Amino acid sequence: MSVMWDELTAATLNAQAAADAIVLLPVASTEQHGPHLATGVDVILCREVCRRTAERLVAKGTPAVVAPTLWPGLAEHHVPLGGSFTLSLATWHRVVEELCRSIIRAGFRKILIVNGHGGNMSALNALTVDLTLALNAPIATTTYFASAEAAYGEILEDQRSVLHACEAETSMMLAVRPDLVDTAKLPEAIGPVPSGAGSVLAPSLHRWKSFKEITTTGVVGDARRATAAKGERLLDAAAEALAERLAKGEPWA
Repeated sequence: MSVMWDELTAATLNAQAAADAIVLLPVASTEQHGPHLATGVDVILCREVCRRTAERLVAKGTPAVVAPTLWPGLAEHHVPLGGSFTLSLATWHRVVEELCRSIIRAGFRKILIVNGHGGNMSALNALTVDLTLALNAPIATTTYFASAEAAYGEILEDQRSVLHACEAETSMMLAVRPDLVDTAKLPEAIGPVPSGAGSVLAPSLHRWKSFKEITTTGVVGDARRATAAKGERLLDAAAEALAERLAKGEPWA
């Protein structure tokens, strides 16, 4: 049986709710991803990690369902480079809350919002408080690669985790949607490479900047070493790490 909400009947979902299934709600973004990747990278990868996670949970005896992905996010920083959608903070918060409310009204209680876009991270952490109080439900959040950063550091050659349109994202896209990777553009798919904390994506002294001020290519990192084999390992590492924690009852134990 599929783990994808939009591939199941209402009766099947009712049964999953009665079994106290975990609902994974992917939230992502549709935005520019350099000269070589389609704009749907975050949507595609977040959904794929959620699918693999849910299938692992089911195999471990824990019922799980993946809700449809929220495809627009907080991406104002990408808009100047074109091809990008964004929502205001207030609108995005309201949409996420209403999606969670719908899941709860469908009978589910355990919701994990799984984020696939760096621009959503700070807002989502803050929103968790409001969601928990407004919905009287134990809403939890994560970013899909957060539990697997140690594994990512061992797989990747030029970076330690996910950057943007980089070795990691390009590898994962080569694994799941190679038709959406323009390999002829890979020699151009390079941008500033952060050296550690307090650098390009996480400055210790923060001022909002558009990506156009940070990178002329729309890339942060270097995609030229990307391979499909790395991508499969990265996707599996993220799914396995998340499924292992959820199967133990985190974060509701």
